[in-house]
Amino acid sequence: MSVVIVGGNDCMVCQYKSICKEFDYKAKVFTQVPSDFKSKIGSPDLVVLFTSTVSHRMVHCAVKEAQRKNVEVIRSHTSSSSALKSILEARAERCAV
Repeated sequence: MSVVIVGGNDCMVCQYKSICKEFDYKAKVFTQVPSDFKSKIGSPDLVVLFTSTVSHRMVHCAVKEAQRKNVEVIRSHTSSSSALKSILEARAERCAV
């Protein structure tokens, strides 16, 4: 399983990846807009948008790619580690049922 995290804080990238690893997700984290962002997203199982710390351009691009590839998008206003944990826990509960 893979997850793409868009937004968040630069200093939290390692924490985001380790949290995802706890839930058996391989994570890509984009806190800044890389060149050719659209192609770097890939085909994840989940896209998490931290809306308070991301540009509108990045959100638009990520959502458009997710819709094109039929990938679930979860938005969170906060970019804390506990917010990411709760998102992944809720996703795990939904997938288990």
